[in-house]
Formats: sequence, C-alpha cells, structure tokens
Amino acid sequence: MKAPPPPKASARQAAPYVSLADITEIELLILKRMREVTIGEHRSRSHGSGFDFQGLRDWQPGDRPASIDWAQSTMTNFSPLLVREFEQPSTAIVTAIADVSLSTRCGVDGIPIAALVARAIATIGMSAVFFQDPFGIVTFDEGFTHLAGIRPSTGKGHVVRCLDAYQFQRGLQAVRRVGDVSTALAGHVRSTALLPVISDFLFENPQEILHELSLLNNTHDVFLVLIDSAFAFELPAASAGWIDTVDVETGRRRTMGRGALKQLGARVREWQDGVERAATDLELDVVRLGLDEAQADIALGEFVAERRLRKTHT
Repeated sequence: MKAPPPPKASARQAAPYVSLADITEIELLILKRMREVTIGEHRSRSHGSGFDFQGLRDWQPGDRPASIDWAQSTMTNFSPLLVREFEQPSTAIVTAIADVSLSTRCGVDGIPIAALVARAIATIGMSAVFFQDPFGIVTFDEGFTHLAGIRPSTGKGHVVRCLDAYQFQRGLQAVRRVGDVSTALAGHVRSTALLPVISDFLFENPQEILHELSLLNNTHDVFLVLIDSAFAFELPAASAGWIDTVDVETGRRRTMGRGALKQLGARVREWQDGVERAATDLELDVVRLGLDEAQADIALGEFVAERRLRKTHT
C-alpha cells in the first residue's frame, strides 16, 4: 500500500516543496558548517592548472552561447548544435540521482516523501556551490525505467533550476537508457563524479539496483541518501475492519486488515533497514535522513564535504 495521494499539480506549483527562502536558509547553514569543516582545507578554483577539454556534446537549454563549437556544428548543419565541455581539475562534478516515482509524491500531514528528496537535492547543490563545483541532476522513476536530467553547471541559479526541474518535472532532457542502469548513467555522466542517489528505495527488487550502483561505484563516487519514509505510512487508526488500498505505481488493488494497516510504518522501517544492510555489503555508503530538517541538512552537508575533500586530496 502507498500513502494517501499527493496534492494536485496546481497546488504544487503554488507551493513548491523547497522554496527560495528554504534554499537561502540551507545556504546560510552550509556556509557556517562548511567553513568549520573545511578551514584550511579548501583549495580555490584559481589554484587549478586551467581547464581540460573533455569533448563535444549536443547543445541543451541553459548552455552558454560562448560554449558552442560553431566550426564543428557546421558539420551537422547546426542540427544539433555542438557544445565544448571543459573540466577544471580542482573541481568535483556532482550529479544528484533523484527519485521521482509516483510514490514519492505521497505522504501525510501535507509532507510528501518528495519534499525530503527535494531538500536533500538543495543541500547537496548548495554544498557544491560552496566548493564552486558543477552540479547537475538525473531523475528516475520506478525501476529506473525512464531517466531524464540537466547537465552540471556552477552557481546557485543552476541549483535552483535543477530543483525546479525536480519539483515540477520541467526543463529535463531525456537520458538514453542503453543497457543496464550503470551503463546508462555512466554514459550520461562521463567524467568522474560524486553521485548521491536520493530515494526511499521502496521499489521492487532494490538489490538489483544496488548491484548496478555498486558497479558504477568502481569509476564514480556513489553513495545513497536513504529517505526514511516510514512517517508516510503511519496512518490514523481505521474504524473499518478491512480497508481497500491502491498502489499508486502499479494501480494494483489490495484489501488489507486494520491490524496490517497499523503495522505499515514498522514494515517500511524493516524494509529500509534491509536496503541499508545490502548497500553496506556492496560497499556503498548510506546517509539516512528523516523529518528533522536541521539535523538532515547538517548530516548530509558534512557528509558531502568529507567526500569532496577526500577527492581533492587523492
């Protein structure tokens, strides 16, 4: 069973999961905590040896006109335009892999699971801004069937764009699903990157996805941001003896007893405990986040800072 249905799209447009005020709050917290964590450790971008040419790719909305390779674009008759990609050695590319499954739009007391995913995206994105790192996003649905994303770029404005894309599902470019999950993501990310995978992992056969992510971890720095979503299943006591439920992902219906309904939250915790153990066995680090926003922001921000500094000094 999934939690009650999410608010209508028009309501989400009027009230985003994470507002600009929330982003500013996260930014101030990141500035304070990161300065404490990274004092004497952070290396300025200006200390790098310049920019390394990474290759050409198709133009996407948001790319700077100055990055267009007009000479090479003539070879394709400007359809598509080709863009030059560069990377500065002193930066770490960060691409958030975020869950947009229908179930994440469900919740209780006006708090959907997606709100926690969105805040995690904002925290990781503003951490990237602090380090002046390029930040991008890839979204996935149930079973990683459909992937879509925005290429990494720098600055707070780009983080806001990525967050807006997640919250309202707009401005995303389809990512070709070629082969398995690890191959598809590796083909999109290209350069070595930090890849936080943000989800509640309440989908069928998470072990298969974890295995694919462990393969990706051989060339990238992959870690899980596990959203503790048991709160969304701790529903009010039902007066009826039997309750009809619908899975928002599959549309399957199931009749559930009142006692089973009461145990949903505990079952979700048990499921996520199993996911965390399976990830650890595959040498994938896990950050588990709950409803406490301040605690989640600090824990995730400091975790990302540690990963970022570890990359800088290797």
